Amino acid sequence: MFVDECQIHVKAGDGGAGAVSFRREAHVAQGGPDGGDGGRGGDVWLVADHNVASLLSFKDHPYRRATSGAHGQGKGKHGRAGTDLVVAVAPGTVARELDGQVLADLNEPGARWLAARGGQGGRGNARFASNRRRVPNFAEQGELGQEQWYDLELKLMADVALVGFPNSGKSTLISRISAAKPKIANYPFTTLEPHLGVVRFDEHEFVAADIPGLVEGASDGRGLGHRFLRHIERARALLVLLDLAADSGREPAAQERALLTELERYEPELAERPRLVVGSRADVEPEASEQWRLATGLPTISAVTGDGIPWLLGTLSRMVDEARASQPRPRRVVVHRPVPAGVAVERAADGSLVVRGRQAERAVALSDLTDPGALAYAQERLRRLGVDRALARAGARQGDRVRIGHFEFDWEPD
Repeated sequence: MFVDECQIHVKAGDGGAGAVSFRREAHVAQGGPDGGDGGRGGDVWLVADHNVASLLSFKDHPYRRATSGAHGQGKGKHGRAGTDLVVAVAPGTVARELDGQVLADLNEPGARWLAARGGQGGRGNARFASNRRRVPNFAEQGELGQEQWYDLELKLMADVALVGFPNSGKSTLISRISAAKPKIANYPFTTLEPHLGVVRFDEHEFVAADIPGLVEGASDGRGLGHRFLRHIERARALLVLLDLAADSGREPAAQERALLTELERYEPELAERPRLVVGSRADVEPEASEQWRLATGLPTISAVTGDGIPWLLGTLSRMVDEARASQPRPRRVVVHRPVPAGVAVERAADGSLVVRGRQAERAVALSDLTDPGALAYAQERLRRLGVDRALARAGARQGDRVRIGHFEFDWEPD
């Protein structure tokens, strides 16, 4: 089964908690803190792998999770870091947020994208020792790893896309010129999913894609048009097959006009893509096909008998070589979204004040606020970050509800 649309849920590993520990050797009087740090959680990476052909592995099993970091221990022992999870996807996979915003386009083998960042490990109490705080009896908790749903969409990375109406001989042709074995039958819409085939001719090699037949209105989504047309977007060249058989019910010239119109309406740049137009199924009515060839000057082929196939492969090989030289594919498109620096305060719909800022959120997320020492340390960190001033500028009044991450409290000006 070929799957080109799915959702994936990624969960990075949580960071390990820091340890609260003190030296207790008999020969060490009043031993100081020696709690180790927790290990960081593992990241989740999406990596384009040429051994993966579709998104089938995510259809029934969309969850991918990295391992968490280990907790710190006494005697300065730091926790082991979690293992990163590498998720293999097909080249040409586009990752989007659920609202449709593109986050990454893994358009070549080896391209990588960080889908979820692991949580940072908490610091042990040995990190908080100072001249003012000689016996810190608190440590940081581990940070939770990022967790997110994404939409994945696959756009095939083919050198040549076979374009034509249903039952125009595309599947027969790709089975003739490659090892691909699509379903072949004498009725429309036999092919309901794209097929890739590696074509070798003399010293040339390229990838051809058998795209399911298009219908008029495909650019508007008719007949699953959008799902099929997106696999043509990245092809270097187009092979347009015009059905010469009388049972097609449509003149070849009308077929060409309709197909080019749908391509241009879907994406105007496709109309300018290098293309080769040929008459297909010439063996069904040889005399009529020969008359059409003489009248139009366009070549004809027969995937059944092999007539015109060597010429076709030679022409496509030259077109692909020229396209590769003049229009190399873009490399590793990843949309980076920097985390805003500083602290910002927003007024929520319920009237509460929400503090935004990674450092402020981490100050409360990593602290054990049930411990008086940890609470005082978190309050000091928030003050140094300017949270008090930001709340005052936002018009915070005594008793207002304030949220920082998952932590809520009532605002007191002092």
